Amino acid sequence: MAGSVIWPNGAKCAVMVTVNLDAELFWLSLDPTCHNRPKTLSMGQYGMTRGLERLLKVLERYKVPATFFVPGKVAELYPAEMGIILCQGHEISCHGYAHENFALLSEEEQKLAMEKGVRALTEICGQAPKGFRAPEGELTLKTLELAYNCGIRYSSTLSNDDRPYWLEVNERKDLLLEIPIQWALYDLPYFAFNYRPAFPAGQGRVANYTQVLNNWKDEFTGHYDRGLCYVLQLDPQTIGTPGRIHLVEELLDYIGSFEEVWFTTGSGMLDYWETRKHN
Repeated sequence: MAGSVIWPNGAKCAVMVTVNLDAELFWLSLDPTCHNRPKTLSMGQYGMTRGLERLLKVLERYKVPATFFVPGKVAELYPAEMGIILCQGHEISCHGYAHENFALLSEEEQKLAMEKGVRALTEICGQAPKGFRAPEGELTLKTLELAYNCGIRYSSTLSNDDRPYWLEVNERKDLLLEIPIQWALYDLPYFAFNYRPAFPAGQGRVANYTQVLNNWKDEFTGHYDRGLCYVLQLDPQTIGTPGRIHLVEELLDYIGSFEEVWFTTGSGMLDYWETRKHN
């Protein structure tokens, strides 16, 4: 079929489960004055005190490897949790340092944030991150070049395809693998809600759980039928409640009902795409 990809071992579809582990930094990046609002901070902290454990148990039960995009400061605040994630065989990649909106930073500010994020993860996790996802989903034309200069070799930030592809990031034609994402496969826009700072703007949401699950299933069916790369984004502060965690279980049950699905991490995708580069 046109547009489909030849996946490893004859798989018909690739699946990447990714986790944006933002903790309280999500809310602080929206409004720095949140440091004086324990209720608002507690919503992000819930992801670390309850949601993360629930999500890790589901991933372990279904034997699914995941890629965790972690701001460097979150790793500094929660080093024990980083160890647990790594011990269970998951990957930790970079999500900036303090969950900065890179589109609002100067080139020098971006460079410092990228370097701090990569350095913090390297020191705490014992290995340098290979991947990057822009916090807030925003970046400038220089961001991915700065990431490459810090040793990053893949990004999962843009939304211009359903398949990974090589992206030139500078005039030297250095290549970064881009693994595209889409908003419909991200839990936080469906479920995050707060009065102050207002999120979402204009208020009004939490989405119906069954409808969200149906969206995720329908998208998987479409990706599977066309031989594409399905990238799910989760945040433990939104997906990790007692009711919502079952959405992940039901989705993985659904995906498991299809034959020949390749579950992989960002690094696994990078390694495979490297072999394709020369074929």
